[in-house]
Parts: sequence; C-alpha cells; structure tokens
Amino acid sequence: MPLLEPKPEALRPDTARAPSHDRVPDDRAVGTPEPLRGDLMALLGPDKVLWKLSDLVRYASDASPYRFVPQVVLVPESVDDVSAIMAYARDRGRHVVFRAAGTSLNGQSQGEDILVDVRHHWAGIEVLDDGARARIRPGTTVMRANATLARHGRLLGPDPASAIACTIGGVVANNASGMTAGTTRNSYRTVASLTFVLPGGTVVDTASPTADADLAAAEPRLCEELLALKAEIEADAELTARIRAKYEIKNTNGYRLDAFLDGATPVQILRGLMVGSEGTFGFISEVVFDTLPLDRQVSTALLFFPSLPAAAAAVPLFNEAGAIAVELMDGNTLRASVSVKGVPADWAELPKETTALLVEFRSPDAAGRDACEAAAAEVVRGLELVRPVASVTNEFTRDAGTIAGYWKARKAFVTAVGGSRPSGTTLITEDFAVPPSRLAEACEALLELQAAHGFDAAVAGHAAHGNLHFLLAFDAAKESDVDRYAAFMADFCRLTVERFDGSLKAEHATGRNIAPFLELEWGPRATELMWRTKQVIDPDGVLAPRIVLDRDPRAHLRGLKTIPRVEAVADPCIECGFCEPTCPSHDLTTSPRQRIVLRREMMRQPDGSPAEQNLLEAYGYDAVDTCAGDSTCKLACPVGIDTGAMMKAFRHRRHSPREERIAALTAKRFRMVEAAARLAVAAASRIDDRLLEGVTGLARRAVRPDLVPEWLPEIPGAAARKLPRTSRVGARAVYYPACVNRIFGSPEGYSGPSLQQAVVLVSARAGKPVWIPDDVVGTCCATIWHSKGYDAGNAVMANRIVEAAWGWTAGGTLPLVVDASSCTLGIADEVVPYLTEENRELHRGLTVMDSLVWAAEELLPELTVVRRTGSAVLHPTCSMEHLDDVAQLRAVAEACADEVMMPDDAACCGFAGDRGMLHKELTASATRKEAAEVNTREYDAYLSANRMCEIGMDRATGRSYHSALMELERATRPR
Repeated sequence: MPLLEPKPEALRPDTARAPSHDRVPDDRAVGTPEPLRGDLMALLGPDKVLWKLSDLVRYASDASPYRFVPQVVLVPESVDDVSAIMAYARDRGRHVVFRAAGTSLNGQSQGEDILVDVRHHWAGIEVLDDGARARIRPGTTVMRANATLARHGRLLGPDPASAIACTIGGVVANNASGMTAGTTRNSYRTVASLTFVLPGGTVVDTASPTADADLAAAEPRLCEELLALKAEIEADAELTARIRAKYEIKNTNGYRLDAFLDGATPVQILRGLMVGSEGTFGFISEVVFDTLPLDRQVSTALLFFPSLPAAAAAVPLFNEAGAIAVELMDGNTLRASVSVKGVPADWAELPKETTALLVEFRSPDAAGRDACEAAAAEVVRGLELVRPVASVTNEFTRDAGTIAGYWKARKAFVTAVGGSRPSGTTLITEDFAVPPSRLAEACEALLELQAAHGFDAAVAGHAAHGNLHFLLAFDAAKESDVDRYAAFMADFCRLTVERFDGSLKAEHATGRNIAPFLELEWGPRATELMWRTKQVIDPDGVLAPRIVLDRDPRAHLRGLKTIPRVEAVADPCIECGFCEPTCPSHDLTTSPRQRIVLRREMMRQPDGSPAEQNLLEAYGYDAVDTCAGDSTCKLACPVGIDTGAMMKAFRHRRHSPREERIAALTAKRFRMVEAAARLAVAAASRIDDRLLEGVTGLARRAVRPDLVPEWLPEIPGAAARKLPRTSRVGARAVYYPACVNRIFGSPEGYSGPSLQQAVVLVSARAGKPVWIPDDVVGTCCATIWHSKGYDAGNAVMANRIVEAAWGWTAGGTLPLVVDASSCTLGIADEVVPYLTEENRELHRGLTVMDSLVWAAEELLPELTVVRRTGSAVLHPTCSMEHLDDVAQLRAVAEACADEVMMPDDAACCGFAGDRGMLHKELTASATRKEAAEVNTREYDAYLSANRMCEIGMDRATGRSYHSALMELERATRPR
C-alpha cells in the first residue's frame, strides 16, 4: 500500500443511524456469488462482468421508486455477447433484465438476477437518406441523436423530457413519447425497422427482405403461434374494436395488441410488439427511425390562467389553431419550479389556483410562423388571462433564450417538484391519459383524490393529448405511509378506468407499479392474450419477469426504496439520471447519481457492517478520486445538485492536518512553487519521456497515485520566464495570465507568438491595449487547492487573488481578463465561499471576463481578418459551459476559419487541472467518443481555450490543440 494512502474510514458516515429494512444484507457483502461469477467471466471475459458490491448497489437504483440489487451486472459489447447471456440464463433457469440509461420511472430497468448494461458499448448514429431516416444504436441518447439530425434539418418524433439522458433503446422499449409526439409521432408510428435478439437467440432484422423466411426457418413454432393469435383477435370484432379504441389516446399499458392488427406477417407483428415491450420480448440492438422535419421557425408563449378549468378549456382551442405542443402546469408545479436556474423568482408568489399553459407553434418558414401567430392571437383574444406577478407577460415570443427557459421549467417538473419533497421521502411519478375533452374534469378529480389521501397536490402534463403527470412523496420506511400509497393507487386506478376509460400509463410504460392493475384497464380477455403472447415469444420466462405482467395484487408495493438522508448538497437527489451523460467518469467508475446511491446505501447500513466496509473501500477510487470535480452535473441537474462539490468535500475529509498545513504553505509561498514548477518542466523537456514516465510511476506507487502526477509525453515545454511588457497607461483592461500559462509553454511545434503575446498583440490591434501587472507571479485563481479539497490553502489564495485584482483593476474600474476558462470560473465564482466578508465586498465590485468574451465582444468588432484557415474543430471546456461562453468560442473560431465544427460528442475532457495526470484513465474514458468523432477527418486547426484541457485533447486525439486567441492573432496579423 502506498505510504500516504487515505484510510477508507475517513469517509464513514458520522451521523447516528438505524439499520434500514431494505439494506443490503451481510451475506451479500462479497458481491456476486460463485459459481455465477466464475461462469460469466469464463463466458464473456472478466472485463464484462461487474461483481463487486459497489457495482451491484450502484446499478440497483433508477429513476423509479423501486430498488432491487442484482446478482451480477454484465456489460456486453456485441450481439453475440447478448445471445450468449440469454442462452446461459435459459439453460440455468435464470432471469435477465436490460438496462440502458436507467431513467425509467416504473422500475423497468431493475432486475434481481442478471442485469445487462446496454448503454456502455451501444452508442452510435448513422444518418440515412440525407436525414430522412437514421439508424441508431440503443445506448444513444435522444439529445445526441437529435444533435446529429439537426445538421440535416430533421429530428426524432419521440421527445421525452428526459432527452438529455434517456436512450433510444429505452425510448422504443417503453414507447416513450413526450411533449409533442402524441399518438402519431411516437416510436410505434415512426420506427421504420428494428434489429433485435429473441430469447431463443435468433437475430431478426425486420428490414431484411428475407426476414420472414429466415424467422420461419429458425423458429417455426413462434411464427405459427403469432399468426394464430392474430387470427383469434381478428375473429373477435368486439375485442378488435376495443383495441383500436384504446389507442385513440396515448396508452403504453401492457403489450401493443394492435401489432396483431397492423402486422400481416410474423416479423411485422414482432416489430410492433417489440415497441413498448419493456425488454420482456428481446434485446433491441438497432433501430431505424423515420425522422421528421425540424421546423426552425418557432413561436412560444407561457400563458397564465386564474384556474385549472380555465386553462383546460383553452387547450382544444390551441389544438385547433395548429399548436405542436400545449403543456399544462398547475400552481404547485409553477411555484416549485423556482428551484430551477433561470425561472423567475416571483413564481414563488403565484396563487395556488393559478395554472399555466406552455403553447408552441412551429413552422418551416417565416410565412408559416406568421400565420400561426395570427391564429394564436385570435385564440388569445378570447381568453381571460391573468398577470399575478411581474414576470408574467402572456405574450408569444420568438426569442430562443426565453423559449428555452420556458421549456426548462416545464421539463423539470419531476425533478423540481420532487427535489422540493420532504427529506427522506420516496418519490413516485405517475402518468395517465384521458380523452382530451375531459381534461379539466380529470385534473379536478385527481387533485381532490390527492388531497383526500394526504398527498401534496401537483399536476402537469401534455394537455394537448389529455396526458397528465403527478407526483407522490411518502416515506417507504413507514408502513402507514406505504398503506396510504396503496390506498391511493387503488382509488386512482379505479377512477381513471371506471370514470374516464383512460390509460393508466400514457407514456411511461407499465412497469412494476401498474402491472397489478393491467387487467383492471384491459379486462380479462385482452390481459390473458398478453400473457399468452409473452409465453409464445419467451416460453422459458427468461426476460424481465414481473415488469409488465404480474398476478400479485400487491406487486407494486414490493421493493419500494427508502431514501436515507445524506449530505445536504445531495439530499434532494431523486436519482433521475439526468447528470450521467455529462459526467467524465460515467463510463469508467461511477456517475453523480451512482455516487449518491452508494452513499445512501452506506446510510442504510449499521455502523461497521461488512457491506458498509466493502462500500467504503471501493468508494475512495470509484467515487472520490475519479471525479473530475468539473461540476457539469450541476448544469444537467434540474435542481442544481453539485456532486462534484460533495466529492471535493470528501477529499477534504481524507486529508490529514499535516497535509492541510502543507497545502496552505504552498499557497503562501506560491511564487517559489511556481518558479520551481516552471524549472522542472523546462528540465523535464530535456529528458526522455519513457524515463520520466518510469520515475513518476515508481513515485506514484510508493507515495499515492492521487498525490503524485504521472508524466505524459504530451506535456509541453516551459513557458518563457518573463511575460510580455505592457503599460498600465491607456490600458482598457487588466490581463491576468493564468499560472498554468505562466508554467507551460505553447504546443510542441507551434511557431507563432505565445498565448500571452497573442492576447497583448490582438488587443493592441483592436485599439484596446491590456496591462499585465508586474506582480502576477505567485498568484493563482485558487482552483489548484479548491479541486483537491484543501480548504486552508484555498482560502489563502482566494483572498490573495481578490485583493490583488482589486488593486490591479483600480477598484474594479477595469475588467480583469483571464486567459484560461477554468481560472476565469475560479476567480468569478468558486473563490467566493472562501473569502472574508471584506473581500466578498471587493469581489462584488470586480468584473471578471474570460479572454474568449473579451475577444468576441470587445476585440472582434475592431479587428480586420487578413487570413483564414480552412477548417477548425473546437473543444468547449466544462468551464466554458459554466460561464456560458461557448458561443464566444465559436464566434472567435468563425472569424478565423471558413468551416467550424463543434463535435456532437464534445464534453468535459476530465483532465481537470492535473487530474488527468493523476488518473490518466479518467481522461481516456471521458474523451473517447469526442476523440473518435474528431479523428474521422483532418482539420487545419484544433482550438480550445484552456491549456490543460488542450493537453488532454492532444493526448486523446493525437492532434495539437491551441488557444483560439492564438489563432485569432494569426488571422489578424498584418501581412
């Protein structure tokens, strides 16, 4: 063990706690038992088998209120792997559940035996027919697919609110729809073809001209029985009419029996049945969608009504006017949304009765948009709208930023309302549909029912389609609360079916919590046909038992998860998974959601239990060390949970008092540290890379990998010892060269001016000279200490840089321009909690500006571009995302290059200062997709605006990245 390896006990929860009834028992602390573990390693290889307790626990939770700990988690890479897994399970009487993004709201992605991760190795999109169709792999998120399709003016029909995280496999398997899909744009209607693996191992490509012949040869019994079921259904006129009627409104409860009516052959029937089958019929390995036009002319309004009935009455009017979306939010939903960044604070003061409709029109051209706006205006003239708070306008807008804010508030319904629930309570999200004409009646009945059972009343939904959502929060550790939930569900299901003839699941699919009520909605005849269909396709019952079909009337009460209190920053988490795609480590170790899930399991355990000890031992590396600390999870989380901040706090907890003192000393003497670092880099550039890698590798093993950086061949030589000479007289801004740019020089082989010289030169050309203070050496943005959780050192440097900046900028009269985006973020935001009250006051008077913003907004209008490069590819850093200046990076690049490309897979590189040198596997994992996309072709320039991120991308791509400011200097350099 390395000398300074931190003790796992440092992260042990220090709060008093009683063992939870749903904790992992001690006999499961060792993880996957034998012979299961050994069998599967021999079958697939050890890298595809996750068996540690921490692996099983982090996969045990999804966005639903349920929690089942699997026996093992498998990560297949190919269809052959999946076939082998199903054959193994079939031969040994085991069960298999497929899990993609884990955003399912009803427990569909949880299993008690073999759980198969079909996200990790299953992403990718191929555009067909110039975007008219797209072939997409199941692990691809909806947002990622639409980003590629947008280049062709197309998009997918399904548009669930979880598009940032949910994947195509789950969308198709649940027939998820969303804001605009309704019954005509969902997966059932827009899937052109599927490739899937049946439980027997047969692979079916429904687009193949020989698909039916191949299936008949491989599985003749299956084909015969599917056609027999079709004939039986078609012979029953009453049943046929009932099936057709059930799908006139949104309905994802049970299997798509209309597939037997719509499909003429076994393959066509299976294509329809697979949609919405929730992983119970097979594994979908590829989907070909018919895409839809991306109408870019958009006009949107958020209209406020005095009551829910008044809003509901307006819905059909907007439908008739041609609105693509009419979304409803009641007063409780609107008030809870103030927790979402960008939502007006005065919504908190809205009257309880207030209800809003988010109405959107989309058109392919300006003429169509004008016509839509005219139709909308005619509707609005006849409405009695209210303006109960100042931010309400009740006006249609074309402004993209305003529209995005409206949709952000609407899409955050589950997480914003759920995030404000009482601590320690479980959240259940229900969705149902009624005929749109009965929307108002259904809303009122629902709110009355919630109140009668003691639940906070809140409702939102896709009003245009009669599809409503609501939330229930209760304590699953209390029997009385579980009984209250059970009573509510019984009454709710009877209300929906008997009073409204509605769908118990409109778009979230049956799942565990509606399976017991399937027969209530469909009746015994149709339900029995669903059981027979399952028997025909999966005769051994291998796939996803109890997820769609379950005869236990109390099945929805089994496996309800407790939500123990954890650290305050993470306690509101509802485990929705929106954070996962943005996290640099989510394909390597854990995601933000999983870090919180693991912490909650520790809180379920009695102090010192074998399970707790095993989780603690894994948590150090899996959660704390491999967190990049970039906090992009905060941007993706609708309630702004910053799991990165929690990991930095855990790093602080692991530090000894001696380590804290040393860190504080380095801050106090940073001038010496900086000089030594530059000398070391200069010396290292003259030594063979392999020798340096060997020496640093030995040091890391002897001391601690998280303390000693590993030498990387991509690390550039040292920066010049002296900074460019500038004058304070006439300066329009103070230029602060970040310490990383004072230590590391330009990329190897780059022949132009250094970054500091480039900023000085290009500012002077624009007639806005900058001044570099003489005493910047020895100062820093404090991120070095902040990212590692060294609070004392962070406080020392945070206060020093603010005091220095106050003096340099003459009390805030000049902007402070910073040439590394992470350092801009550090000085602008991250230092604040560590400042004295006096220095917080000084900080409020500073204008901290990223060099990209300086260049794009202050310099570009005054510059003349004299040479342009052909093409440039960009790497937007996570700090740019936080600072919201990615657009400025693009603006600078577009001034310098004829063609500018932002990779669809661009994301945080995970280098995180020096973390990419401490854990190079983190950067390798984080950049894998982006690097693959970048390397599909050659570019003339590779641009970013942060030196360490550029090094990370150099390593990932084998290319040479440099600052966009350096490229701007070259583009505007006089001939």
